[in-house]
Amino acid sequence: MADGQTRRRPGGGTRPRTAARVGAVQALFQSEQGSESAESVIDQFVRHRLGELPGTGGYEEGRVPDADVALFARIVRTAVERQDRLDSMIADALPDDWPLGRLDPVLRALLRAACGELTMADGPPGRVVINEYLDVAGGFFSGDEPRMVNGLLDRLGRELRPQDFAGG
Repeated sequence: MADGQTRRRPGGGTRPRTAARVGAVQALFQSEQGSESAESVIDQFVRHRLGELPGTGGYEEGRVPDADVALFARIVRTAVERQDRLDSMIADALPDDWPLGRLDPVLRALLRAACGELTMADGPPGRVVINEYLDVAGGFFSGDEPRMVNGLLDRLGRELRPQDFAGG
């Protein structure tokens, strides 16, 4: 498994919205694994991993200064607030012999983040969200997982945002 690298922009920085999504997946993973509240994890990420530190130029080891912190926090909060509904939808989209609990915890966090974002009525188009999370999946996984993410998110995106998939 890779470390969730983010796509680089021309000039060397990361894309802020992609970095926010990577951070959201990491925060949801940490919240689940450590049984920590979403607000506690958001606070930790904002203080120690995302956004610029005053007086440092933002580039401290392990920090993602270019991340869209507001988007990061919104994705994490939405995924946690709607987790029961999202988990039910994800579980229904999985094969019967593959329960949600059997998924890799990072993959589960990624699907929760993506589906949480797909439930945001004012978010980007569904296909954009799916493509972004495919990029994120490629940063974390090198096997079949990105293909699985593509299939699951396509199915769930059509369910959550049918208007974005009309005619195709």
